[in-house]
Amino acid sequence: MLAYSGKGRFVIQPLNLSEVVKEALPLLEISISKKVTLNHNLAPNLPNCEADRTQLDQVLMNLVINASEAMEKQSGVIQISTGMIYCTQEYLKEAYLDESLPAGNYVYLEVMDTGSGMSEATRVKIFDPFFTTKFTGRGLGLAAVLGIVRGHRGAIKVISELGKGTTFRVLFPVTNKGISYEAGVNSPSQSKIGSGTVLVVDDEEVVRNLATGMLQKMGFHVVTAKDGAEAIEVFRHNADRIRLVLLDLLMPNLDGAETLKELRLIRPEIRILLSSGYNEELAKQEFTTSRLTGFVQKPYNYEQLFNAIKQALDKQLN
Repeated sequence: MLAYSGKGRFVIQPLNLSEVVKEALPLLEISISKKVTLNHNLAPNLPNCEADRTQLDQVLMNLVINASEAMEKQSGVIQISTGMIYCTQEYLKEAYLDESLPAGNYVYLEVMDTGSGMSEATRVKIFDPFFTTKFTGRGLGLAAVLGIVRGHRGAIKVISELGKGTTFRVLFPVTNKGISYEAGVNSPSQSKIGSGTVLVVDDEEVVRNLATGMLQKMGFHVVTAKDGAEAIEVFRHNADRIRLVLLDLLMPNLDGAETLKELRLIRPEIRILLSSGYNEELAKQEFTTSRLTGFVQKPYNYEQLFNAIKQALDKQLN
């Protein structure tokens, strides 16, 4: 809800949208339907925008997953594009979140799909909190996207027609500040932490898939569980070979705090890395009597998870 209101806490830095998309592509590939083809057309030498990297990753992931789900298990294409466009005030007035944004150069992130498209009645509601066309779902994905864009003083253009697919174009003001993104040979994106098995526990399939892809890239074997009860069963049969548990805080049936206690009964010294959309202080209030190895806040990107995993494995246990 903080994201929807545009009052989330951002860490702003100059970013190149094309580079952000390039790094996210491997994770996006494993998050969409196998029947969907993911294409990209990324502008070279794109000017920077000022943005929070984690929030940009969330915008990109939400838009791509929504596009995949719009295929309704049919074959289709998603295309991610980046570029720069000069926006007049008239153009911006036709976008969501025109709050007297000035005319000028904007960089854009565009996600186009060949899915079912939307009626006008649906299109005007898509950013409403808790609105969803899915049988199950929280309906917060696009509301969060809207809030993130609001917080970055950007805008969103949506073009959709029933039977002809949908295009989301997210616009961010160009900045003259320098590039802060560097992918060096020793960057986390090209490093491996080690080997062994990590148990990922999360009730969201998308999160499990994302974490699995990241952890495999780090060199780990991954086993997963969709809730606390399944996690306990998986852990009981694999306790000797699991190096670390990546544990979600909020889950149905058996939450993270209850699951942690059960895992500790099986193997007291197991390293447990808590994952939550709450900040670290709020999340740890649930674990006042339990020992955590570390914390990573959702939504996390590869570098953030890499650093959290490395710190957890390096930490000396009492």
